[in-house]
Amino acid sequence: QVQLVESGGGLVQPGGSLRLSCAASGSIFRTYVMGWYRQAPGKQRELVASITGGAITKYADSVKGRFTISRDNAKNTVYLQMNSLKPEDTAVYYCSRLAIVWGRPLDWGQGTQVTVSS
Repeated sequence: QVQLVESGGGLVQPGGSLRLSCAASGSIFRTYVMGWYRQAPGKQRELVASITGGAITKYADSVKGRFTISRDNAKNTVYLQMNSLKPEDTAVYYCSRLAIVWGRPLDWGQGTQVTVSS
């Protein structure tokens, strides 16, 4: 099992930006497929971005062009840069290790709250 710890959530105004970070345990992080999910109140958890060990990325249509997932294998960390935030982006964001690109989650972080509000 891989331990995942998210940070970087908070309150931001519409149109603003936030960067989430997720630190992972394990000596073979570079091989992991990583993803960011989010869950808004009353809604199902949804995958919004994923990245392979070779930095191939994929995004949900709802965030394409606004969010960027990246990774630093030397730091065992994956990031989610969120720009042009909207109130509908408000959710708890979870880091996850995935089985394959856009596949089932294997491990979860504890989540970090992102609130977009004026």
